[in-house]
Amino acid sequence: MNPSEQEKGKFGFIIHPLEARRDVARKYPIARFLPTCAVEFFLKYKSPVMLSHITGIRSATGAEAEGWFIGCPLTPKQMLTLPLEFVWKRIIEAGMLAADAGAKILGLGAFTSVVGDGGVTVAKNLPIAVTTGNSYTVATAVEGALKAAEMVGLQPAECSAAVVGAAGSIGKTCAKLLSGEVAELVLVGRNPTRLQEALGEIREGAKSKLIVASGVEEGLRNADIVITVTSAVDVVIQPKWLKKGSVVCDVARPRDVSHRVAKEREDVLVIEGGVVEVPGEPDFGFDFGFPPKTAYACMSETMMLALERRYENFTLGKDVSVQQVEEMQRLAQKHGFRLAGFRSFERPVTQEQIERVRRAAGR
Repeated sequence: MNPSEQEKGKFGFIIHPLEARRDVARKYPIARFLPTCAVEFFLKYKSPVMLSHITGIRSATGAEAEGWFIGCPLTPKQMLTLPLEFVWKRIIEAGMLAADAGAKILGLGAFTSVVGDGGVTVAKNLPIAVTTGNSYTVATAVEGALKAAEMVGLQPAECSAAVVGAAGSIGKTCAKLLSGEVAELVLVGRNPTRLQEALGEIREGAKSKLIVASGVEEGLRNADIVITVTSAVDVVIQPKWLKKGSVVCDVARPRDVSHRVAKEREDVLVIEGGVVEVPGEPDFGFDFGFPPKTAYACMSETMMLALERRYENFTLGKDVSVQQVEEMQRLAQKHGFRLAGFRSFERPVTQEQIERVRRAAGR
């Protein structure tokens, strides 16, 4: 093996506080004693920071990678309300920190992958490759939704499923992947014309019975499995619309599912997508709220591309193709990344929650 093959893959990954006081306190403990408005004021004028050096990632092939977490000090609320040019500037500054550290590809975490044009402008202004991680996020969302359904006693091949936001690019890809796994698939969207166009694409190769619904409440009425991925700013799924014993995978940012579901519907399981087990002995050097040796799917996509030395703009913009999803599934299998658990509203899903849904549905 020549020296270039022995070199570790190098990546950077941007993370940011999802909730001002709680998440900023992970780095600056004093934040938990300050009002939220004061923390957000501080964040607005703070530059991106290097948070940690990531080591110990070792593929099943023997390849290794190292990386850096870069903190972009803006909350989702700030990214949605501050001028877009200001937000882009902060993300690009964070990307430059990763490049200066030696990273050759940058992953955009959480809202940094959503804001604006989905990473296109950021990539144009950085000397390194960029990916949003959305391809592997979609892969784990579909895999996770089907696995969670089985855990609560459902048989996907006999189920009715719904994709909310099916007319969008990511929703359409989720629908294509689901259309061979369930008995019935409801495509939910607000724009009838775009929904019919999506139906035409999804119908090719679909095994499921396909139904179109223009209203969310109507589309979820009989759905055992729901994947929701709209671009709505406000929540679109309310507690009373969900079927007892159903599983909902919320891929959207901002969230599509109301927080009230967690409080009012103990007979429904809501997940955010999969927790991914990272191969080797990964040490992230920073507590982002996950169990040891696990990461978000978007982080894992960045790691896999680094392990492959594929320093290219892989998933950018708002589109995710089935081919991209399948490629990330192939790389996950090759390198030893696998689904290891679920999270719901920022907390781990417990066995007690799963059993509660099973009992409520009489399974």
